[in-house]
Amino acid sequence: MPGSLVLMGSGETSPTMVEIHRAAARTLRTGARAVLLDTPYAFQENRADISARARRYFARSVGLDVEVAAGVTGADWVFSGPGSPTYALDRWAASGVAGDLRARVRARQGVTVLASAAACTAGLATVPVYEIYKVGADPHWRQGLDLLEPLGLRAVVIPHFDNAEGGTHDTRYCYLGERRLSRMERELPPGTAVLGLDEHTALVIDLDDESAHVAGRGGLTVRRPGSRVVLPAGTRTGLAELRRLAEGRAGATVPQPCARLTGRPAGRGPAEATLAETARACEKLFNAAVAEPDMVAAAQAVLDLETEIVKWAADTEEDAGGVDQARVLMRLLIARLGEPASTARLRSLGLGALVEPLLARRARLRDEGRFELADTLRAALLEGGVVVEDTPGGPRWTAAS
Repeated sequence: MPGSLVLMGSGETSPTMVEIHRAAARTLRTGARAVLLDTPYAFQENRADISARARRYFARSVGLDVEVAAGVTGADWVFSGPGSPTYALDRWAASGVAGDLRARVRARQGVTVLASAAACTAGLATVPVYEIYKVGADPHWRQGLDLLEPLGLRAVVIPHFDNAEGGTHDTRYCYLGERRLSRMERELPPGTAVLGLDEHTALVIDLDDESAHVAGRGGLTVRRPGSRVVLPAGTRTGLAELRRLAEGRAGATVPQPCARLTGRPAGRGPAEATLAETARACEKLFNAAVAEPDMVAAAQAVLDLETEIVKWAADTEEDAGGVDQARVLMRLLIARLGEPASTARLRSLGLGALVEPLLARRARLRDEGRFELADTLRAALLEGGVVVEDTPGGPRWTAAS
């Protein structure tokens, strides 16, 4: 059976990564044993819930019947994902799983998929992200599994490389930011490169023919002191060329992304939108429909958002809070559906013919500086069941609740 190593920057149980998982699963033999290592999040109270959601995701979206196991012996397909990299490392070292994972890669056996926190452990050193970002420890490295050493790669792996959750502060590079990563890079052994995996992006390495390709939405950054090379999604290359880039050797060429048959620009293949992107799109469609007004289209935008929330329900990366934020938005949109509906009812009763001239009169009063009278008119409309709201586009009236 062909062997492969798949490293994911994030989104490992989201719709964005389904096709990557399916491609890896197609290499498995019939009746293959698929194992989920829950070690990185085993300390969490909701451990069982995370595992159950992951198993449903792989069963429904990928067609894999996955079992939760403590080891990888006899497994054809192994997956591990979110949680704490250092918690996983300590327990894998004590249980022998660390050595078993290295042996799988060295023997070019089976499919090994490491994502997010688990991907952090794949290099010769590991970012202790919980300790640095959440506890406040000084930036430092922990020894990693070094699964890349049998492949001739002297590197560390940093997922969430393009993270932007911080808003006002730098959370790139797995929440380290530029200042801390630059300091930590100086502490790495000479000749060590940083392999940065963007969110919803994977580096897929075929262990048999030593080919590699970048898939998903973002890119793979090969970073060395004073230089960086970004391989965007769609890039296909060989391990030999990736080694040359990681070593910074003269003559290394930057692989170009493959052109897609979809007609999209090279390197930007058909990628699933994130939940946050879809939520923003649904909100925009909703606002446009309400402005028409087209209440059928507005309701459809809410239904589309609900469909996406269901699709993303298996996502095990809870820190981003994407599903919860989308649910809040959906509730707000549902509440707003009632406003134009009530207004439409008033218009159907012919009140628009009365309200619109009154609003025009109020506008003239405000232009003349007669604000007290304008406010009195607004209060009178409210008593009559009409709420007047001043917006940048002019006054808007709706039915009082």
